Amino acid sequence: MHARTEPTLTPARMGDHTSTQPRTRAPPRPSAPNHKPFAANGVMTTFAFVFPGQGSQAVGMGRALFAASPAAAAIFRTADEALGESLSSLAFEGPEDQLNRTENAQPALLATSIAYLSAAHERAHATGMTIPNPRFYAGHSMGQYSAMVAASALTLPDGIRLVRERGRLMQASGEGRDGAMAAVLGLDDAQLPELVRRASEQGVFAVANRNSPGQVVVSGERAAIEAAADIAKELGAKRALVLPVSVAAHSPLMTEAAKGMRATLAGVEFREPTAALLANADARAILDGEGARAELVEHLTAGVDWVSAVQRMTEDGVDTFLEVGPGKVLTNLIKRIAPEATAIALDDVLAGDGIDLPFLEPSDPAHLS
Repeated sequence: MHARTEPTLTPARMGDHTSTQPRTRAPPRPSAPNHKPFAANGVMTTFAFVFPGQGSQAVGMGRALFAASPAAAAIFRTADEALGESLSSLAFEGPEDQLNRTENAQPALLATSIAYLSAAHERAHATGMTIPNPRFYAGHSMGQYSAMVAASALTLPDGIRLVRERGRLMQASGEGRDGAMAAVLGLDDAQLPELVRRASEQGVFAVANRNSPGQVVVSGERAAIEAAADIAKELGAKRALVLPVSVAAHSPLMTEAAKGMRATLAGVEFREPTAALLANADARAILDGEGARAELVEHLTAGVDWVSAVQRMTEDGVDTFLEVGPGKVLTNLIKRIAPEATAIALDDVLAGDGIDLPFLEPSDPAHLS
C-alpha cells in the first residue's frame, strides 16, 4: 500500500505539511517592490497567496472548474501535455490509490491550484475587475512549486514535470532506509529541543513541520520516530502518533532526493518572481530566480516552518490570506497562527457564482479612486 509522504495536520485530518526545528530567523529582507495595499470599502488591504502541499488532493478536485471555466480547462490541458498523459482524468476520476501516489498527487495538486487561480482571474475579468499581485506568494512544502508558477518564476509545464520527478526521487531516496514520520499535538514549543535531543539518540531525527502552535510533524529513522512518540507524551504532548508513510520527508534521509533535484533543476529556467516568495525553512524572502532554484533543493531536507512564514507575512503588514488550491488546510492553520488576520479559502469563493474578494480593483484605471 502506498502512503502519502508529506503529512500535514488539521484538528481532524492528516495531509502533507511538515516543519523544521526552531531556528534563528534570518534578518528581514524587503518584499518585491511592486505591491501596494488596496482599499476595499475604504479599508486598506495587504494580502498574500498561499498554496497547499500534498495531502490536500482529493478525487474530483477541479472537475467542476474544468467544466465551467475555459481558463481552468486550459491549465489542465497544459498539464496533461507536459506529462504526455491524462493527469486531469486521474484528478477528476481517480482511482484514489493512484492519485495519492506521491508522483501523481504532486503534479495533480499543482495543476489544480493553478487552475483555481486562473478561474479566479477569469471571473474577476468578467466583472470588470482584476486581481493584482499579492505582497507574497508562499507555498507549504510541494506548494512552493505552485507559488513559483503563480509568481511567474517557473512555467507551468516545467513545474508539472519537476514535481513528477520530485515525487519519484523522494520515493527512491527512502528505499533501503526504514523512514517514518509522526504527528505531535499539544506539545509546548519550549520542549522541542529536549524532544530532538532524546529522540536523536535513537537515530536520524528532525522536526519536519511546524504547522501551527502545538502542532508539529517529526521525521527520520523509524526507531527514532517511534521513540519520539513516547518521549513527546512524557514531555506533555496531548497526542503523538506514527503516521502511515514510508518516506521520511523533510529530513536528512532525503539527501539523495535533494542531490537528484539539484541536477534536474540545473537545466530549468527560473525568472524573477512578480512578488516575493518565502523560504520554507526560515521565512526569508526570495526575490530572484536563483534563490527560487536553491529553495527547491534545500527544502527537501530542511523542512517547513509554516508558523514563521505566517508570522513573517503579518509582520510585513499582510492582513488577508487567500489559500489557492483545493481544501482549507492552510486556511485553518493560519486562523490558529494569526487569529487577527482574515484567511479565505479560494475553494469556498469559487463554489459560488461570483468572485467576492477584498482586494479586487477595477480593470480600467480610470475607475480607480
